[in-house]
Amino acid sequence: MDVAFSVNGVPIRLTAERWAHIVEARDELAGRMDEVLAAIESPDWVTRGYHGALVAWKGRGRKRYLAVIYREVRKVDGFVVTAFITSKPRKKNRIWPSRD
Repeated sequence: MDVAFSVNGVPIRLTAERWAHIVEARDELAGRMDEVLAAIESPDWVTRGYHGALVAWKGRGRKRYLAVIYREVRKVDGFVVTAFITSKPRKKNRIWPSRD
């Protein structure tokens, strides 16, 4: 099990089982676990997802983005739901960095 700390300081777990499930569905992420964990720790921005989830977004070159969906269950626990690469990032419902 690997752990990354979210922008809120919450440890986010990525288990071997979850990683295998992600890579099985999205083979373009094979060998990129460190990149997924880095997106959680140092995203370009974070948006609200569905059902209380958060989405960390990280640019991957021209018009490509890594999206990592995770949940912060408590201040001391969270977990990765899934990750994927997309050319259509969402900035609606951005919560970090704040727009103040």
